[in-house]
Amino acid sequence: MQQDPEPPPPGGVLWSVAGDIRALLMLPPALTMQVAHPAIGAGVDQHSVFRTDPWGRGERSVRSVLLWVYGGEAAVDEGRRLRRLHRTIQGTDTRGRSYHALTPAYYSWVHATGFPVYRNGCRYLVRPLTEAQERQLYREWLMVGRVLGINDRDMPQTLEDFWPYYRKVLADELEQNAVVRELVALDVKLPAPDTGPLPLRPVLRALWPVLLPLFLRFRRFVTVGLMPPEAREAIGLEWTERQERRLRRFCGVVRHVVPVLPERLRYLPPAREARARHRTSRAV
Repeated sequence: MQQDPEPPPPGGVLWSVAGDIRALLMLPPALTMQVAHPAIGAGVDQHSVFRTDPWGRGERSVRSVLLWVYGGEAAVDEGRRLRRLHRTIQGTDTRGRSYHALTPAYYSWVHATGFPVYRNGCRYLVRPLTEAQERQLYREWLMVGRVLGINDRDMPQTLEDFWPYYRKVLADELEQNAVVRELVALDVKLPAPDTGPLPLRPVLRALWPVLLPLFLRFRRFVTVGLMPPEAREAIGLEWTERQERRLRRFCGVVRHVVPVLPERLRYLPPAREARARHRTSRAV
């Protein structure tokens, strides 16, 4: 009987990064890099509920990522659930090619985007990773890939092999398609958030006409700004030196404020609970 893959270990780089509230700022660039692939963009365009239920989809995505890292035995169950969910997703991409969501080249690209985005996000929002930490992060991200049911043959197994693969996808595949443009647009209609604390929901609904333009500008700012520069260039997203200076000022504030927050505010609930369980088990 084949043994289930192991999720990333407690105390690793991912345990420090993935559940930190700063990781929420890294998700939009990762999603945009994913959908810039013609097949993945077509699948999202044709099958996703990101337009009709953007907040619910976002919440489910965050919960899923946290399960991959902090879920223990539930991590593998989540990986299986995602594969079942994607079994029927197929169609034709923007280049006229047939696609299936579980085609290894496509499914593995969705996974692959996480490593360069975490690496780049840490440089701005946490601190630059050392070479040893980068290698550890990549090893742990391979473990996440196995949790998601991706075969080793479909993932570069070393950091040295990853970068040529990554650059080839950027050069040969990525494009600024309709979904990418929608994710960075400043004039799209988004419903008011329907998740979060109940007392805040009516307030958000009442203020949403004022808040929406601010939210869209901020979303574009972090999506384009925190995207690895080489991916931003491949997709054709504009970014100026002035915007870069603003990003560095913003990230400097975040980088100094978040570490002094209490753990209940710094980490998202699933990460906080997993970290507490790990401390308890070590103390026994």
